[in-house]
Amino acid sequence: MIKKVLFFGFFINLLFANSIMVAASANTSYAMPEIIKEFKKEHSNINIKLILASSGKLAAQIMHGAPYDIFLSADMKYPNFLYKKGFAKTKPKVYAKGAICLFSVKHNKLSLKNLSKYNQIAVANPKTAPYGKAAIEAFKNAAIYNNVRDKLIYAETVSAVISYSVNAADIGVVAKSSLFSPKIKKMKFFSKEIDPKLYTPIKQGIILLNNKKEAKEFYDFILSDKAKKIFEKYGYK
Repeated sequence: MIKKVLFFGFFINLLFANSIMVAASANTSYAMPEIIKEFKKEHSNINIKLILASSGKLAAQIMHGAPYDIFLSADMKYPNFLYKKGFAKTKPKVYAKGAICLFSVKHNKLSLKNLSKYNQIAVANPKTAPYGKAAIEAFKNAAIYNNVRDKLIYAETVSAVISYSVNAADIGVVAKSSLFSPKIKKMKFFSKEIDPKLYTPIKQGIILLNNKKEAKEFYDFILSDKAKKIFEKYGYK
């Protein structure tokens, strides 16, 4: 009986040794499954659990001991902060650059100039979601923020803005990558990319949180040319 327990314990440890937890910004939710699938073609023995949330929320979880192995943020702010606090084993590196778009299923003539005519405008929470911060910055630089600030409704993540825009708001500011959702592709919608000169480039950063061999292999893959091509396919720069 003791031998069986020891063997079972060894099996469980072996199972978890080949597993990694990847914390990723919600905007990567459509690109990451394909990236993981491509990675597993050469690393079929490594199991990857993907956790998606806002970058700020994930960073807070890491600081409170969440057992993540890799963190893919929607900006460089949180990776830099975690690195300075000693939570990361690698300096933050840019793995992709994001873009924002106006999105609506109700209105087809989309432009920042006409934004004030809508009653509800959905954006991601700028306090925790870098894409929300970029949206507010674009509004301010386009000199329309004072006209729309009272019409803004905030979603926890940029991915949730899609749901808000479809079900409640007139229009939303979404990550360009969100337009590649299988559900979105099946519906009629209108979109217009916001001039990137209106907001600080959304450099998305990655850090390795420990020295686990499997985590390092996936980290290296994220920064590879194969992964970059997949990110480009999903609307990243």
